[in-house]
Amino acid sequence: MSDDSPNRKPLRMPDDNQVFATVTEMLGGRRVTLRCADGEERMGRIPGRMRFRTWVKEGDIVIAEPWDWQDEKAEVVWRYESDDAQQLREEGHIQ
Repeated sequence: MSDDSPNRKPLRMPDDNQVFATVTEMLGGRRVTLRCADGEERMGRIPGRMRFRTWVKEGDIVIAEPWDWQDEKAEVVWRYESDDAQQLREEGHIQ
C-alpha cells in the first residue's frame, strides 16, 4: 500500500520502551497473556482507563509497555481496531 493511498491513516506507533503484542488468552481480572514482537510471552494488565471504553479480546493487536522492574509483565497501553491492524500488516510493521 502506498503512502498516498486514501485509505491509509496515521497510526499510533510504539515508543522506545513499548512493543507490538498479540493477545493470546484472556485470564480474567483485567489480565491477558501477550505474545510480544520481541519474542517474549508476558502477562499483560488492562488499566482501568481502558476497562469500559476499549474491549480487548483474544487475537487483538495491542501496544504493550513491559514493566521496568518485572520484564515478564506488561501494561496494555493501546488496542488497534481490526482495520488498523490490517494496515500494520500490509505496511510490514507486524506479521
